[in-house]
Amino acid sequence: MKWTDVQEIAMALTDSHPDIDPQYVRFTDLHRWITELPGFDDAADRSNEKILEAIQAAWIEDSDY
Repeated sequence: MKWTDVQEIAMALTDSHPDIDPQYVRFTDLHRWITELPGFDDAADRSNEKILEAIQAAWIEDSDY
């Protein structure tokens, strides 16, 4: 996965953090959790606020909250 794989990352976050309401996740935690995902293979410094916002929005949409 790369930073641009927003939907795939969101689904992986839903699976790996099922008890977390993504609406309240800090970007620092979100960034760390993404880089720790199995299959994530991109440079940690290639993300930015816009990408993290997009991933968080997709995660909110994908979650049960």
